[in-house]
Amino acid sequence: MVLDVVAGALTLVGAALALVAGVGMVRFPDVFARMHAATKPATLGLLLIVIGALLRVDDPGSTVQLLLVMFVQFLTAPVGAHMVGRAAYRAGGLLAPDTVLDELATALADGGPQGPVPPQAT
Repeated sequence: MVLDVVAGALTLVGAALALVAGVGMVRFPDVFARMHAATKPATLGLLLIVIGALLRVDDPGSTVQLLLVMFVQFLTAPVGAHMVGRAAYRAGGLLAPDTVLDELATALADGGPQGPVPPQAT
């Protein structure tokens, strides 16, 4: 009985986080803020939903599948968001007008994200 309530609560909170992510995708001003909304709350929401499902599942095969879903989500979401953000920035993705700090522009002006490029030996 208590396990059912906990699983239901986790599922509802996870669904609420997914809803917040969807609203953020519509409301945020630029691709970078939308990318953040698509990854952070959606990933945590999925994690909570999967944990709620794990509390209710008795089959070991389903447990392994749910754990695999969690692993793949945590592996692919940050990498995908990073790649989309980098591509959008390099393609001239417009920052919102109220953006205060652009650290990547400074790094690229200095020779790249890792700093100035050392001279090549000939």
